[in-house]
Amino acid sequence: MAARQVLGLVQAGGAGSRMDVLTRERAKPALPYAGTHRLIDFAISSMVHSEIRDVWVSVEYQVASIDEYLAGGRPWDLDATRGGFRRIVPQTGSGPATEDEFAHGNGDLLLRMARDLEAWGAPTIVVSSADHVFAMDLAPVVERHLASGAVATVLTCDVTRREAAENVTITTGRGRRVTGLEVKPSRPSTGTVATEVFVYQTEPLLETLRELRAELSGAAEGSDSGIGDFGEHLLPRLIERGTVLAEPIAGYWRDVGRPGAYLQGHRDLLAGKVDVYDDPARPVISHWNDREAARIRRGAVIEDSLVSPGADVSGTVVRSVLGPGVVVEAGAVVEDAVLFADVRVARDATVTTGVLDDDVVVARGAHVGAAPSHRLARDDEVVLVGKGSVIGPGATLPAGARVEPGSTV
Repeated sequence: MAARQVLGLVQAGGAGSRMDVLTRERAKPALPYAGTHRLIDFAISSMVHSEIRDVWVSVEYQVASIDEYLAGGRPWDLDATRGGFRRIVPQTGSGPATEDEFAHGNGDLLLRMARDLEAWGAPTIVVSSADHVFAMDLAPVVERHLASGAVATVLTCDVTRREAAENVTITTGRGRRVTGLEVKPSRPSTGTVATEVFVYQTEPLLETLRELRAELSGAAEGSDSGIGDFGEHLLPRLIERGTVLAEPIAGYWRDVGRPGAYLQGHRDLLAGKVDVYDDPARPVISHWNDREAARIRRGAVIEDSLVSPGADVSGTVVRSVLGPGVVVEAGAVVEDAVLFADVRVARDATVTTGVLDDDVVVARGAHVGAAPSHRLARDDEVVLVGKGSVIGPGATLPAGARVEPGSTV
């Protein structure tokens, strides 16, 4: 792909409210995955390995929580003198109200970037959200998209009907042409969902966005264009015109933007169902903080788990992911859980089916969570403990509990 012909855009600005206490103080794309990576790594790495050398990342919510990690694109070798990495933030006073300030959805965000996209001049844009786990060579997708003459190509994935109810489902006809969609249907007619990875032709995309603004903004409040997320108006309008194609995503994909899905994504990894790390020639690139090797002490028991550098384990860890610097003391049991950096689980404490944020302390004899009643992880059964919280000695948190950052229970 010729330089500046294809622009990569990672949408990393959402508030991530579905992740509750875990995104009170961080952008959702900054959430860790597999102990050593962040969710945003997957979209950026896929673009870089696909020879997309100009990658923009849009940030709006809790920008400070992700800025240092992005490091101007340096971890992905995008810190070029011309082009390369660009950080896109909300602006004020630079144009119409519907192209300023914070976006009201990922479709609306594209409208707010219209002037920048036109000025850059790339005729093709690859757009990805930053809260899903995948690794794919996008270059052949772009080539097939260009050959087809379509305005948009959407990558799709087949999932269970239960999972489909949390996403945008897609129906197709002859020649992979998209014929319809449903947004989070209560009873999905199909298990094929849009993965939030798109290839667009820039000029007709922006024409459609401005057309929709003219139709919708009068009924919206303030600076809202009314366009919302891509499934509300943008994709339906493009489908009406018969210009959207679907292409199945290659390999593993999961939207991990909900507590149950986030834990299930780690369960899949431990069960060997995730292939994103399988190709050494296309590594998932991260911005790694150096830590010493993990320490596994005498008497420790570790089964079907991942242990990150800097961890120190004396207790029992089963089907769990331990982030950097996690301490599990002797007599403690961690099962079916994801622990972020520097969590400490004290002697005789237990953590079951939970996600614990950075610097959480589970004191001696405390019990967090309970064994789940369903095979697939459910939001209401996953305990979430916010950053820096303390679960006091002997305290008990039931399944599905939520603890705000900095709390003492």
